[in-house]
Amino acid sequence: MNDPKLNNATLASERIHARLAAAGRRFHANDNIAEFIEKEELKDLEDEVTAQLQGLLETLVIDTKNDHNTRGTARRVARMFLHEVFRGRYHPMPAVTEFPNAEKLNELMIIGPITVRSACSHHLVPILGRLFIGVLPNEHSNLVGLSKYSRVADWIMSRPQIQEEAVMQLADLLEARLKPDGLAIVLEADHYCTQWRGVKDEAHMTNSVMRGQFLVNPELRREFLQLACRK
Repeated sequence: MNDPKLNNATLASERIHARLAAAGRRFHANDNIAEFIEKEELKDLEDEVTAQLQGLLETLVIDTKNDHNTRGTARRVARMFLHEVFRGRYHPMPAVTEFPNAEKLNELMIIGPITVRSACSHHLVPILGRLFIGVLPNEHSNLVGLSKYSRVADWIMSRPQIQEEAVMQLADLLEARLKPDGLAIVLEADHYCTQWRGVKDEAHMTNSVMRGQFLVNPELRREFLQLACRK
C-alpha cells in the first residue's frame, strides 16, 4: 500500500482506486475495502465526498448558502456515508473474540431477532429488517459472544446491499469463523425502494440460507424455523 506509484494521485479516491486495481481486487458496492485505505485518508475521502455532494445539491438547484436547513448537509451526508450507514465498506471488521467449545456443546442455538439496517444498492434508500441466526456447533467449533453476532451482522449490512447477497456474505463469514456442523440465517426486511418510491407498496422480503445439517436435515430446519417464527 506504500508504493509511491500508488500514492502520487491527488485525490484520495484515486489513490485507493489505484491500490485496488494493482491488487486485482473487486470493489463492488457491498465489498469491504478498508485494507486499501490508509487511516489518514478517511478524512481526505470525507472532504472529497463532501465536495461532490455539494455539487449535487447545487445541481438540484438548492440554495445551501441561504437555506439554513441544507447549510452543512453535504458534510453531514459525507460523514454519514463513510462512518455510519456505509461503515462496513470503509472500516475493518469489529473485533470478534472466539473461544473453544470447552463443554462440547452440540445443540441448536438461535440468535435473534437482530435488527439490521442497510441501504438498497439500486437507489440508496433504507432496508430495515429482522435477522435470525441458527448455529449447530460441534466440539471443534469456535464460539463467540452473543453481542458479536449483532456487530458482525451490522458490519455486513452497513453497505449498499441487496438482501439476497447480504445473507450470503454473512453466512460465508460466520461459517468460516465458527466452523459449525450447521448454519441457518433468515432475514425478513422492508425495502424503501418499493415503499417510498416506485409502486409505493409495503412489500416485504424474506429469504434464508441453510448450510450443513440445516440443508440435509429437514427436522432440524423445521425446528429452527418454528422457533424463529415464535420470536
